[in-house]
Amino acid sequence: MLTRGFLGYQTSFMLDFVVVALVVVVPLLVWSLVEVKTRRFENHRKLQMLLALILLVAVTLFEIDLQWVQGGWRNIVARHEPPLSSETILRSTWLLRIHLVFAITTPVLWAVTLFGALRHYPTPAHPTAYSGRHKLLGWISTIDLVLTSVTGVIFYVATFVLPTL
Repeated sequence: MLTRGFLGYQTSFMLDFVVVALVVVVPLLVWSLVEVKTRRFENHRKLQMLLALILLVAVTLFEIDLQWVQGGWRNIVARHEPPLSSETILRSTWLLRIHLVFAITTPVLWAVTLFGALRHYPTPAHPTAYSGRHKLLGWISTIDLVLTSVTGVIFYVATFVLPTL
């Protein structure tokens, strides 16, 4: 069972895995944006599909582990030695709530953006009348994903890294 993390903190394997994925996804997202800006639309499509698949698998495995195997983030925190202070747990609870606002909206926005693109763009991909809407949805999704990553890393650091320092 993967109950211990690999980053050196008192977490689970999947929690560490998702934090690494959150850090890695942002540069890949930037690469995808460079591809579209340089009119390599097919590369942009492939990168977006790859990112969506990676995140779908990673988040699904993470949620299964967190909810069913670990019994929730508080059970991971409860194993911390020395025990975390009530102030740290309260702060972490608020940070998690902020993170969840973005973590819940990101897949919805990304799915709308991705399925809209699949529906309205030909293969090979090139600009169409849908491009303006897709660009707007893409930027909203990008900002939401970056905020998901940033707030997720902040939660991880505040909850699992700083208490060990």
